[in-house]
Amino acid sequence: MSHTGSGRTPDGGATTIADARTRAYALLADGSTVEIRQAVPEDVDAVREMHANLSPDNAYFRFFSLSPRAPEREAQRVCRPQASDHVTLLALLSGKLVGVAGWEATGSPGRAEIAFAVSDDMHGRGVATLLLEHLVSLGRQRNLVAFEAETLPDNYAMQQVFRDAGLPVERHFADGVIELTFPLPAVDDERFDRYLDAVARRGSRADVASLRHLFEPASVAVVGAGRRRGSVGREILHNIVAGGFAGRVYPINLHGGSIEGITALTSPLELPDDVDVAVIAVPSAEVPESADQCGRRGVRALIVITAGLGERGAELVAICRRYGMRLVGPNCFGLAVPGRHLNATFAARTPPRGTAGLVVQSGGVGVALVEHLTRLGIGVSSFVSVGDKYDVSSNDLLTWWEQDGQTRLAIMYVESFGNPRAFARTARRIGQKIPVLTVIGGRSAAGQRAAASHTAATATPLVTQEALFGQAGIIATDSLGELVDAAALLSCQPLPAGRRVAIVSNAGGAGVLAADACGDVGLTVAVLDAATQGRLARLLPPGAAVAGPVDTTAGVSTEVFRACLREVAADASVDAVVAIGVPTAIADLRIAIAGAEVAKPMAAVLLDQTESVRLIGPGGEEPEDEVEPRLPAYGYPEYAVRALGHAVRYRAWRERDHGRLAELSGLDLVSARAVVSAFLTANPDGGWLAEADAVQLLRSFGVPMVTTRAVTTLEGALTAAAELGGHVVLKAEVTGLVHKTDAGAVKLDLRTPEEVTGAYQELAAQFGDALQRVLVQPMLAGGVETLIGVVQEQIFGPLIVFGLGGVATEVLGDHIARLSPLTDADAAEMIHGVRSAELLTGHRGAPPVDTKGLAEVLLRVSRLADELPEVAELDLNPVIARPQDAQAVDVRVRVAPAAARDPFLRRLR
Repeated sequence: MSHTGSGRTPDGGATTIADARTRAYALLADGSTVEIRQAVPEDVDAVREMHANLSPDNAYFRFFSLSPRAPEREAQRVCRPQASDHVTLLALLSGKLVGVAGWEATGSPGRAEIAFAVSDDMHGRGVATLLLEHLVSLGRQRNLVAFEAETLPDNYAMQQVFRDAGLPVERHFADGVIELTFPLPAVDDERFDRYLDAVARRGSRADVASLRHLFEPASVAVVGAGRRRGSVGREILHNIVAGGFAGRVYPINLHGGSIEGITALTSPLELPDDVDVAVIAVPSAEVPESADQCGRRGVRALIVITAGLGERGAELVAICRRYGMRLVGPNCFGLAVPGRHLNATFAARTPPRGTAGLVVQSGGVGVALVEHLTRLGIGVSSFVSVGDKYDVSSNDLLTWWEQDGQTRLAIMYVESFGNPRAFARTARRIGQKIPVLTVIGGRSAAGQRAAASHTAATATPLVTQEALFGQAGIIATDSLGELVDAAALLSCQPLPAGRRVAIVSNAGGAGVLAADACGDVGLTVAVLDAATQGRLARLLPPGAAVAGPVDTTAGVSTEVFRACLREVAADASVDAVVAIGVPTAIADLRIAIAGAEVAKPMAAVLLDQTESVRLIGPGGEEPEDEVEPRLPAYGYPEYAVRALGHAVRYRAWRERDHGRLAELSGLDLVSARAVVSAFLTANPDGGWLAEADAVQLLRSFGVPMVTTRAVTTLEGALTAAAELGGHVVLKAEVTGLVHKTDAGAVKLDLRTPEEVTGAYQELAAQFGDALQRVLVQPMLAGGVETLIGVVQEQIFGPLIVFGLGGVATEVLGDHIARLSPLTDADAAEMIHGVRSAELLTGHRGAPPVDTKGLAEVLLRVSRLADELPEVAELDLNPVIARPQDAQAVDVRVRVAPAAARDPFLRRLR
């Protein structure tokens, strides 16, 4: 399909590279699963055969000739050992080679030439595009800056691949050949974000195609369908049949016979070709064999109910990948799609059709949520219990709900994340269209242990989850009840335009509680304008409070209370309404509130209601049908206000400018990587960098560091102090010493040569031979001490932390965290989001600090963390922020071995 100078053959003398990350499984455009891996010498026959079988046109497009020797030459070139100057990737479908792609160094630093070939029967299925994405990922890992390619003008298929890739492209026509150059943008380049968007769009289409077999099946098999009612397999079969599934159903039982009125097969091997999905509910020892037999018969997806697979889990995944089957589970409750009358779960009841998509790891939590959604009349568009989620995960479900045309609420309860950065990107995209809600699980140490044991996965620490959910726009709640309350409001009310909430009540005390709750969740109680107050005063009895909160008094009628609500909602200073009713013998406020039909978001509070929340129609009772207007009615003011708070913050997130990745100047990535590489060469297990090396690393990323002189003698210290202005700090550099202040290794506020001498001698006496060097720095006057840090989370990647710094940082606990990469908006929000932000913006007459400079430090540290996954921990404490600048005074960096990672590369788990 493309040509890049097949005559160029490197000498093969470069160091061989073994990169396990280049072996992966991914989805093609039609949902098929392909294996992507590096070529090895043993592949030579397959590569030769694939090229020999190309049509004359495609062979000419690839080699610019029809030489019969071309397939052999290409096979030998492609299958030579991988090295630093070339890479070749293969795409295999069901073990058959269907695509080859690679790059060869051009001789110009950072540039390589790429070439592709795809078997004739695989054109149009996305093979070349997928291979290109993997080449881009590898090229970025190896610090390439551009790809080059040549193609013939009438090779339209290859030109389409390049046009659709999402990469910037430069074209030049010469000697009858189109010459293309593809710069590989840096992470802070907007073009890189556009490329990731293009990758995500392709990934979404492929994901949806693969999931259709699960959510729109024409046939379902149940492996392990027992004869006895009460067994898991039998109940799943019963629910499928009793639920009215219109497709073909195949019970499988070793002994055959008739089950649920259907003749059972004795083995998956008796299935017809291309069954969409098989539910497996057999003992754990039998799961791999059952899965393999399903794969051999062409089953397209599996739902594995069985738990306790242990080491057999890896075997199950390998089988699914080999046959291209998507996998839900194991250790799961099943799947239900009410719109398709499919209930492949062992739940006691079939969920009604509705608008909430639900994905859970815990089947029990899922059943409880389904019951609440059913009670509220919201219903379910699809329900998936993913269990240990070996394959299908919340990322997949969000992608499905984005396009299914039914889901208006996405609800998740997941206890671990496989690819959080890809999840966050997906959730941000979906969250602009529909609300995504979740419960934060594993907040306590005991909760984390329970989550890990329940799902066979490591739960994520609270601060990291909050950072992920906050940046992704996910509505995160602390409990299932809070989630249900928020879902009730979001399912039927528009999003409030702002934070101003009008409170109307016939009981003053309840209004006070609602006002207090507004303050707790960051909402403000609306003060009505004078005209509205005048109309209310004429409408309500003497003694009523009309400014806000509005207290109608208990003696109002149904009609008056309803009119009051309409007047309040019409006020321009009101964004949402909380209507609180206490039953009296005079008025039925349930009917008054439900029938008010105001144009702004409203939540009712009915203090005689036993349920925490329900949805009511215009008559005050349950809606009669799906199209009847609905209003959320809560049992307590706090519940209603809390739900409104979630809706307000969600709308603010949707409308907020989420910023851009800053283009940073003055970066020296080569120098930075050299510091890390040299340390890990000398210390293969990692450790703490010497402070001088840490300073060099930070300066390579342009982080402003206070001037530091390293000395080994008293005379050197005195000279350095004089050169730095005389007012200095001395710090001991001691191997293994991390917390210098706690160990007495920092001498502050030294102003005279005598003080410098005494401090140096004290350090020398205290640490003796362990003292490597003494660092001399100027004593910065004034400013606010802040902390900027990095922790490389094993699952989530780099977590950037900002807060009040100094020796008391842990005690104060005033920190905020975000996952990298940070945008300029993220950095600004972090600075202004800490409780002590007023100290930075000017407190009691003090001048504001350089928050712009402080934000730039955050952005540069974020870039460092992204570029160098080997930086396991980084502490800049303190970073002293002053009106004129922000400078890091002390730095600690721990380095550890780390594999290069690309969280956005398309591949299956």
